[in-house]
Amino acid sequence: MMRKNACFIIAELSANHGGSLETAKETVRAAKRAGADAIKLQTYTADTITLNVKTDDFKIKQGTAWDGQFLYDLYQKASLPWEWHKDLFDLAKEEGLVCFSSPFDKTAVDFLEELNTPIYKVASFEITDIPLIAYMASKQKPMIISTGIATIEDIELAIEACKSVGNNNITILKCTSAYPAAPEDANLSTIADIEQRFGVNSGLSDHTMGIEAPMIAVALGAKVIEKHFILDKSIGGADAHFSLDETEFKQMVDAVRLTEQLMGNVDYIMTDKKKKSREFSRSLYVAQDVKAGDELTELNVRSVRPGFGMHPKYYNEILGKKFKKDLKKGTPLSLELIFQNS
Repeated sequence: MMRKNACFIIAELSANHGGSLETAKETVRAAKRAGADAIKLQTYTADTITLNVKTDDFKIKQGTAWDGQFLYDLYQKASLPWEWHKDLFDLAKEEGLVCFSSPFDKTAVDFLEELNTPIYKVASFEITDIPLIAYMASKQKPMIISTGIATIEDIELAIEACKSVGNNNITILKCTSAYPAAPEDANLSTIADIEQRFGVNSGLSDHTMGIEAPMIAVALGAKVIEKHFILDKSIGGADAHFSLDETEFKQMVDAVRLTEQLMGNVDYIMTDKKKKSREFSRSLYVAQDVKAGDELTELNVRSVRPGFGMHPKYYNEILGKKFKKDLKKGTPLSLELIFQNS
């Protein structure tokens, strides 16, 4: 389902539906307009992701915009109703977008299978849930796994869980689980290391502000970019403060596609255009009027533009030899004009 030879760009809907199916639908349409390849949902209920317990363990106190809320209350507000999923999957298909989701328990996986989801995404905080990862992977769909809180061992265990059920289609996303993430915490160099260290595709789930990180990520070899997307920041909600709106997302997509063009391929081929441009390279020319028998010196032979004369690599070799004929200043030098045995 992913693009070949181009970065797969995912618009993350997350909680940015504002509790409205129509807003969610228009967000899908806007993602298409903005140039996304895919729209990603999150499939959970408050009861499938946490417990309705009002003790200190279940209160958020991480220095985030959500501090002071209980997990159950936050997820109850942020969750995407399951009865909306089919409408959004169908609309995405009409729009030419890939639609898939992050499930947070086995019942969500089963539900997404009924919708024929083409991809499974493991959210950062679920990377330690090895049984859930193995169950997703057992459906033999491409696996995209975020690593916001992961140790190397966590990543190895997640990859092993996929491979243990015969699923080798794995993409690991560098992710910083801060909302928003500070530039100094991005550590995008990890993207290239992921591919080399674990032998999988790598990419970026980006929570930094702006569009610079995705551009750099693509230059470092990212095959997937995921960014939170919102129709209008005035909607508010749990993720609005670090999401891109349609204009910003389109700017990011354009910047990523330009970066891909600029990166291109390893290229030493001498194209017709390059050959033509070589006319402006250096070559050896007669720099003064000379007579037959005159010696070639630093005064009467120079390496100059354009490139129609002898290659400058012969310069030291021909000094001291003699001209065969009278030559005017500006004559391109060639072996035929020089005595070879002098």
